[in-house]
Amino acid sequence: MTEPTDPYDTHTSRPAVTVIGLGPMGRAMTRTLLGHGHPVTVWNRTPSKADDLVAHGAVRATTVHDALAAGELVILSLTDYDAVYATLTPATAALPGHTLVNLSSDTPDRAREAARWAAAHGARHLTGGVQVPPSGIGQPGSSTFYSGPEDAYQAHRNTLATLTDTDYRGADPGLAALYYQMQMDIFWTSMLAYLHALALGDAHGITPEEFLPYASSTMASLPGFAAFYTPRISAGHHPGDVDTLAMGTASVRHILRTTHDAGVNSALPTAVLDHFAHGITAGHARDSFTSLVEHLKHRTP
Repeated sequence: MTEPTDPYDTHTSRPAVTVIGLGPMGRAMTRTLLGHGHPVTVWNRTPSKADDLVAHGAVRATTVHDALAAGELVILSLTDYDAVYATLTPATAALPGHTLVNLSSDTPDRAREAARWAAAHGARHLTGGVQVPPSGIGQPGSSTFYSGPEDAYQAHRNTLATLTDTDYRGADPGLAALYYQMQMDIFWTSMLAYLHALALGDAHGITPEEFLPYASSTMASLPGFAAFYTPRISAGHHPGDVDTLAMGTASVRHILRTTHDAGVNSALPTAVLDHFAHGITAGHARDSFTSLVEHLKHRTP
């Protein structure tokens, strides 16, 4: 890591950045920006969280207004959009002319709402969805979704690229949040299934270490299945030439029975079987299980 640029050096060629919110992600981003020579001003509700960052060259702002005054580009790394509003509302007079890169997690609709709120106060809003944990910031292979005004994205793309690779999804402020939530949908559901499998193994004396290579093998096979089924799903074509929903339903029933026999929590496989049962009832027994995508497009009754 290179030595950080003196934040007071007005001759630096690196744009100044303000980071608001010094949880693990905000701290990792601040350290990375400093390491790339950016003057960084930081603000956090608990000022002491900035102590070590200040020791490495960051400037601590005493108020949000002061933090905003430090430069145009403002990175928000807060818990959710409620925290964003609570933090910025007292300082709306200082918002005009700023670009807010909002990396706080929330829904697509709330991202669109925040973009309108920012515009009403003279600021531009870029929604961000970081796809790596704090340890991945500044590391090869990391990426962040962005959406919002393309000119704002292009103006700050190089600075944002010091944190992770950038993936611009379009002008709609909600798209970055949507892509992020879709990724999280896969991640949390898959990891919960992994934990359920470990609980089932534990009931039979199988340790997580013993099962790890098999769990890894199954997870590694998923991209191949996704690549195979994607064009079929896109075409609305669900032939039962490779699998059938009836076959999948029988498999899930066996999982549920094994779970009951082991005395393990059965809520997850029960929920999966419920979705499969809907497909059977709708007449898709001989179709691929991918036909369930049509069932999943509709709100739960």
